[in-house]
Amino acid sequence: MLPTQHLRRIRFWLAMFIVGLLVSGVTAFPLQTEVHWLSVHMQTTLGGRSPLMQAWLQRVDEALAVTSLRYPFLAYGTDWLAFGHLVIAVAFFGPCMDPVRNKWVITFGLIACAGVIPLAVIAGAVRGVPWWWRMIDCSFGVFGAIPLLMCRRSIMALEQSSQR
Repeated sequence: MLPTQHLRRIRFWLAMFIVGLLVSGVTAFPLQTEVHWLSVHMQTTLGGRSPLMQAWLQRVDEALAVTSLRYPFLAYGTDWLAFGHLVIAVAFFGPCMDPVRNKWVITFGLIACAGVIPLAVIAGAVRGVPWWWRMIDCSFGVFGAIPLLMCRRSIMALEQSSQR
């Protein structure tokens, strides 16, 4: 494969990863509104076909509503979560511009993706999050690693081709 093809592939996969981070970040700001919409939508769409998920979403919706009413400052924590996603997304512009020099960012991303799994499993259990929801959270680490692994493979090939 030609170096330009590797660069194109790297930039494509990084764009997918960056978009995922940006969407995750931006959607963390209106969390209460989104959860309420999702809870109502699931109730309407699924009827009684997924009672565990519906009960969980209703519980989360109620908790966010009550918390927002009595302790609105707690949402500031999810604002910082959102900001963190946006800032991390910016870091991945480095490998877009110079993938070989900034391959460490890809390694950082892969470590972060791997870290999602123990965090979701352990902290989720401690916080009373249902196991099936923790598996959804774990999937973000797994699916996030896929584009980064694709980038890493192309960066290694690009690096080898430039050493010849």
